[in-house]
Amino acid sequence: MSHQGGKRNRGNQGFSLVEVLIVIALMFIVAAMAIFRIQGALPGIRASAAMNQVMAIVRSGRELSIAHRRNIQLVFVGNNQIQLQRIDLPLGAGTTLLQQMIFENNVEFVIMPGVNDTPDGFGNASALDFGGSPTLMWLSDGTFVDANGQPLNGTMYFGLNGQIATQRAVTILGSTGRVRGYKWTGVAWVE
Repeated sequence: MSHQGGKRNRGNQGFSLVEVLIVIALMFIVAAMAIFRIQGALPGIRASAAMNQVMAIVRSGRELSIAHRRNIQLVFVGNNQIQLQRIDLPLGAGTTLLQQMIFENNVEFVIMPGVNDTPDGFGNASALDFGGSPTLMWLSDGTFVDANGQPLNGTMYFGLNGQIATQRAVTILGSTGRVRGYKWTGVAWVE
């Protein structure tokens, strides 16, 4: 007579402590690798988020000028802020702040050494290259102009200072107000 009660059924036993510890160790290794990769990509992610912010506020400036039928001025404050100001009527009455954007995560207006001009070719003499014009604004028809009402092309360069892989640029075409964003690959700009 065989005794079945003394035999254990291996299928119902579960996992041993060693097997569980091996699985947990593998999970920690995979998690550490993911964190390491994310840390390396984080500066580029922050710079791209800043580019999206800049493009949004610039497009908003053009849209506000058309919607309000008023001139909207683009103003740079320090090395990390952009403001949209409505030029109040009558002319000379001042301005009203409509929107403000402040870069986060140490992003600032900067052009890294060795970075070429964007494909638009609007200049790269400085981080904010608008041909030296002190006044930048959209007219009520959406064109981007200087103080004399002449269409003005320009480029804003920004990123994390000293980290060339974070270099980004946003260009504005004066005659239409078209906005483009670019990312520096280390050799060329990509849209």
